Amino acid sequence: MYVVTGAAGLIGSGIVWGLNQCGIDEILLVDHLEKSEKWKNLRALRFADYEEKDVFREMISDGRLDGMEIEAIIHLGACSSTTERDAGYLIDNNYRYTRELAAFAVERGIRFIYASSCATYGDGNRGYLDDEAHIEQLRPMNMYGYSKQLFDLWARRNGLFDRITGLKFSNVYGCNELHKGEMRSVVCRAYEQISAGGKMALFKSYRPEYADGEQQRDFLYIKDAVDMVLFLLGHPDGGGLYNIGSGRAETWNALASAVFAALDKPVNIEYIEMPEHLRDCYQYYTKAEMGKLRVLGYDKPVTPLKEAIADYIRNYRLQDKFLGD
Repeated sequence: MYVVTGAAGLIGSGIVWGLNQCGIDEILLVDHLEKSEKWKNLRALRFADYEEKDVFREMISDGRLDGMEIEAIIHLGACSSTTERDAGYLIDNNYRYTRELAAFAVERGIRFIYASSCATYGDGNRGYLDDEAHIEQLRPMNMYGYSKQLFDLWARRNGLFDRITGLKFSNVYGCNELHKGEMRSVVCRAYEQISAGGKMALFKSYRPEYADGEQQRDFLYIKDAVDMVLFLLGHPDGGGLYNIGSGRAETWNALASAVFAALDKPVNIEYIEMPEHLRDCYQYYTKAEMGKLRVLGYDKPVTPLKEAIADYIRNYRLQDKFLGD
């Protein structure tokens, strides 16, 4: 049995889809569906059972999972909002919950893979190297990033990185993200804006070294993210922190242009003011260092941005399809 938390989310449902592609459907899904539309991400997937997050946490605490033969726990359940201001909620959801699962898995010799985040790198001044020995030097720029950093630090202090694997996801986009509201990827929102009005809005730059729209990010297509995670799942020697990214820094202008191209529309970008509350915590440049994953043996090329966006828009958004359909 495999356990996937956050299983109805963008990355979680992608991992379940990837496991299904490998012929695996003995999977316990865990999430908190509430009133969102993310239940739709599960319709085409195969799995053994589903539990709500709070029930699952109770099952762990009262020993109801002790008799279950669990191959691995892939823990992706978290609050992923970079603008969430409720620190107590983030600490419980992103830090304590992860500690509970890690302790449960390590005590029973169960493989434990969890989602950290590239948000732990902060403004990037200290680099983007997935090196456990230097994580104390990182300074996240928002509470979301810090909640992820807290667990990374706890795992290091307790000597767990030889037995667990942390995933520092870059900006993942693609199928199964419609439920995310304001946290939808820019690719997703660009599709919606361009389809509706033929124009795409991007934030202006407030740093002289970056022209408007030339801010750079490491964007990763969901199918590539799934492939990297499943590679690590198949390598129990891959303990520690790993960047899950493209290893490329692409501009917002290039991303927008790729969406226009996928829709066969002329490029029409409008640069708008960035809200003041975002200006001090905005990342102008991210690029994951991918050498560590490559040294472990991952040798597949990452899908080029323009090609990945074309696949997402033409084969999923325009077709109103989800992964697995």
